[in-house]
Amino acid sequence: MKAVRLLILLLVMSCAVPVSHAMPVSQSIEMQPASTAQGGVGHIRFTAAATETTFRVYSITGQLVRVVKVPAEQTVTIDVPKGFYIVKCEDRWSRKVVVK
Repeated sequence: MKAVRLLILLLVMSCAVPVSHAMPVSQSIEMQPASTAQGGVGHIRFTAAATETTFRVYSITGQLVRVVKVPAEQTVTIDVPKGFYIVKCEDRWSRKVVVK
């Protein structure tokens, strides 16, 4: 019986984490504003973050329609026919955009 109690005590003790080993909470993480692409009525609006950003616009069939370079912290709008487009922001993200 003593052996079982000792085994349980050892298991409980091994699971407990001493406070001295707690990891410090990080102070803060600065997030950079994200580059965006938004569809509108007859156009797509691109906004670049802190650096120059290159967007690639593809038709829904995968054909490259346009390459748009947007200077840092600027907005550029291009006119396109209504439809669905895939916009790729460099190697960061890609998404579907609807133009009405």
